[in-house]
Amino acid sequence: MADDAKAGGGLSFKPMDQFEVKSLFGGEIGTFTLTNVTFWLVMAVLAVIALMVLTTSKRAVVPGRGQSIAELLYGFVYKMVEDVTGKDGIKYFPYIMTLFMFILCANFLGLIPMSFTTTSHIAVTAILGFGVFIAVTVLGFVKNGASFLSLFWVSSAPLALRPILAIIEIISYFVRPVSHSIRLAGNMMAGHAVLKVFAGFAQVAAIAPLAIIGVMAIYGLEVLVSAIQAYVFTILTCVYLKDALHPHH
Repeated sequence: MADDAKAGGGLSFKPMDQFEVKSLFGGEIGTFTLTNVTFWLVMAVLAVIALMVLTTSKRAVVPGRGQSIAELLYGFVYKMVEDVTGKDGIKYFPYIMTLFMFILCANFLGLIPMSFTTTSHIAVTAILGFGVFIAVTVLGFVKNGASFLSLFWVSSAPLALRPILAIIEIISYFVRPVSHSIRLAGNMMAGHAVLKVFAGFAQVAAIAPLAIIGVMAIYGLEVLVSAIQAYVFTILTCVYLKDALHPHH
């Protein structure tokens, strides 16, 4: 199909091809095959280590650029956890900080030309989303026992409505990991697909200048979206953690 388009002088680009999982060394993909997904997941982990460990290893009184960025991100997430969950949630800060940094680095690495956006795949974001869901649910029962179920009982509502609201609250609770993961994957996939479309239109000489301006604008927007989506995922995690720690509030 691509060859036919080229032969006819038309546009030839497939925006969704950039999300295809491929083996790094060719051949079929098996259980232990190294793919572009695993490669960029490892790169995201290494980026987190480089930023949060290597740049802060000397802990200079006058911080350099790397240490300044690391300290800024640390303070930003710490305040977020403290403000949303309260003092009780501070002990879970390392987990939340790790989530934020991993998603942030994975999103930004996906903006590198010829790279792969791992957070555009629901298989990746679902692991993160369901991991948070299981962790806060277990924590809720460990901390509060059966009283954790009071989260679903709206005591301030009229008695006749409480059973109906309880069913709605239960459904809403179990939908959390789905919406949590799809929101991240959907936003990253949509933005990169639009970016590829504008890049494809740059092949047409008549509209190439406009297409290039469009690419620059969408790329700038994607930088912002990458940071915002990491923030949204993290603050929702804090909200869910707050429900687990304080189900009666």
